Amino acid sequence: MTQDYARTTYAVSGGYEIAMAEAGEGPAVVFLHGSGPGASGTSNFRSNAPAFVAAGYRVLLPDLIGYGASSKPEGIDYTLQLFADTVYEALAQAGVTSAVLVGNSLGGGIAMQLAFDHPGFAEKLVMMAPGCIEELPVYFAMPGIAKMKSSFGSPEFSVADQKALITNLVYDPSSIDDALVAERFAVARTQSKDVLARMRTPNLAPRLGELAMPILGFWGLQDDFCPASGAQRFLDACPDARFMTFNKVGHWVQVERSEEFNRYALAFLRD
Repeated sequence: MTQDYARTTYAVSGGYEIAMAEAGEGPAVVFLHGSGPGASGTSNFRSNAPAFVAAGYRVLLPDLIGYGASSKPEGIDYTLQLFADTVYEALAQAGVTSAVLVGNSLGGGIAMQLAFDHPGFAEKLVMMAPGCIEELPVYFAMPGIAKMKSSFGSPEFSVADQKALITNLVYDPSSIDDALVAERFAVARTQSKDVLARMRTPNLAPRLGELAMPILGFWGLQDDFCPASGAQRFLDACPDARFMTFNKVGHWVQVERSEEFNRYALAFLRD
C-alpha cells in the first residue's frame, strides 16, 4: 500500500526547520518516529499511515530535528525537550490543536513529553516500545544498542551497514526490503553523528501516572532495544492503559505485525 503525501517545511525556534509529510482529512493523528541512522517519519510508518488515511484521519508525519528532511545541526545536544518543542511548533503551524499521538521508541518519549507540556493536546497515545522510561544504563546494556555501533557518520558507511542496522530492529529479517534500506541510507548519509552521540533523554517513568488519557501500547518480546518489561510500568502507573505483547517480534511491531497493529490501533481510535 503506497501513499502520496503533501510535504511542508516549517521554520521553528533556533533557526531550525522541521519537515512534515501529510495526507488525508479528518481528526489528526501524528506519527512520531524513533531514532537511528536514516530514520524519518515516512520510512518508520510506511506500512501504517496509508491505513489511517483510508480510515478517515488526517495523518501527519514529522521528521524529527536531526532526521529525515529536517535540519540536522551539529555541535548541540539532542535533548528530548528539543525534539518535543520543535515538533510542537511545526504542528501548531499546521493548525493541529489536538491529536492522537503515535510514537515508536524515541517517538514514544516525545509523545509523553508533549502530553506533559501541553495538557489536552494528546487525546490518546498509541505507543510501540516507547523509550524514555528507564535509566540510560538499562538501554545501553541492551544487545541492540551494542549492535548499532557502526561507521555511521563516516564516508565508509555503506548500504550494507544500513541494512544490518535496520535488521537489528526486527525479529524476522524478511520484513525489511531493499526500498526501505535505500530510503534510510539516503537520509543517513546527510546526518551528523551528534544526533546519536549527543542524544540526551530523561527517565519519564516517575511521571507516568500523569498520563490520564487512554493509552494503547505494543511491544515485541524479542525487542533488543527497549526491554518489554517496560509495559508493566504503564499498567501499574497509568489509569487507562492497555498493552499487547507479541512473540517473535522485535522493536518494530508496526512493521513486523503491521496488519494487526493497524487493526487494533484503528479500533482503539474509533472507540
